[in-house]
Amino acid sequence: MQPSRSPSMLRLGLIASTLVAMVVVSLALIGPVSAVDSLLSQGRPASASSVEGGGYSPSAAVDGDPGTRWSSAAADPQWLQVDLGGTATISQVVLSWEGAYGKAFKIQTSADGSSWADVYSTTTGGGGTQTLNVSGTGRYVRMYGTARGTGYGYSLWEFKVYGSGGSGTTPRPKPTFTDEVTHHEFQANCSWTANKPDDPIVYPGMPGASHMHTFVGNTTTNAGSTLSSLLAGGTSCTNPHDKSAYWFPSFYKGDQLIQPVGDQVIYYKSGILEYWRVVPFPQGLRYVAGSTTATQDQFRTAPGAVEGFECGNVSNVWDIPASCAAGTQVNVRYQAPSCWDGVHLDSADHKSHMAYPAGGYCPSSHPVAVPMLEFKIAFPADGDLSQARLSSGRGYSWHYDFFNAWDNPAILDKLVTHCINGGLQCNPRGYDLYKPHRGAALTENYELP
Repeated sequence: MQPSRSPSMLRLGLIASTLVAMVVVSLALIGPVSAVDSLLSQGRPASASSVEGGGYSPSAAVDGDPGTRWSSAAADPQWLQVDLGGTATISQVVLSWEGAYGKAFKIQTSADGSSWADVYSTTTGGGGTQTLNVSGTGRYVRMYGTARGTGYGYSLWEFKVYGSGGSGTTPRPKPTFTDEVTHHEFQANCSWTANKPDDPIVYPGMPGASHMHTFVGNTTTNAGSTLSSLLAGGTSCTNPHDKSAYWFPSFYKGDQLIQPVGDQVIYYKSGILEYWRVVPFPQGLRYVAGSTTATQDQFRTAPGAVEGFECGNVSNVWDIPASCAAGTQVNVRYQAPSCWDGVHLDSADHKSHMAYPAGGYCPSSHPVAVPMLEFKIAFPADGDLSQARLSSGRGYSWHYDFFNAWDNPAILDKLVTHCINGGLQCNPRGYDLYKPHRGAALTENYELP
């Protein structure tokens, strides 16, 4: 956290910054943006090496609001980058510095967010507003600072990138509602449908090839399931449009198969800080979360919030509890990756096309933020559980599979927009009991209004 600055210091800094800006503007190579060039960066996903505090996020530098800013930690080096959504030809970059500016910095472009090319470099930056005519191509553009001009960090009111190309799509805007945001989620409540030694993702077309799985959601899921067959099937989910298949290793107490009873909760949440950027899953997207070969420590330290197993007063344990009080049940919660590469609906290991956010942002290799699934599964098992196990092994071999088959993409989009992007805590039809004035995403019959 940077030290606070008094009003008098801020006023002096503002005056100094203004004077410096006048000098810089008179010296910089300034040219008008070509008529064919556009502002490509506004509203696009941004990330940074660090953030001074909660009010200084990277997105503040690309939101078009001159009164909000990104601010970094007081250390070198630091960077701020923006994802333009596609390859672009870059012609101009405008930096509107707050009093904490970069003395030595580079403007760099990249096709993949990993390998960077310099298109501008200086060691004599003076702050203010710098308009830089550059020439380069890339999907990502960043300011890479190596020496600060003050004892504070780097701080930009606005980071504007001009050129042609990029995504060509309009990103979802930051919401303007005034409600306090404590959640950004909706529930899919789906009950048990079958136990089968099948896995249509890992062992497609090979019935009996897997360990035993417990299935919820789509009522037709088997080893031969495809998107078409799932869309044609039924569902045990409260929302009849959710024909997705969800499955996980079966739970045993000794040799007794313990069946989940009633609706199981599958949360659709935001896994990133900028929850308004989450978009719906494409039909057919599928993946595996967790690993059958994980060690107990790997399960405990997996990315995302891992709550592990709980029962009664026992919580946050990384294997099935040895015993649970009479009348309780074993719950397990685990979060899935929520960043998609934007291209592949599956991958050879059924994981590589997905990634977990880093620092609250999707990595450049997986730039598309989709809902973060969190399974909360309840097994009615109590008493002595020393012989309890999963069909895949010890409790820390917990994992689950997801095959997206919402039959109406507009329904899923409405739930994502209203509940996740809208900062609500919704039930399966998109209604927040604690914020009734915001209405529901869907009608009582789970249809679009």
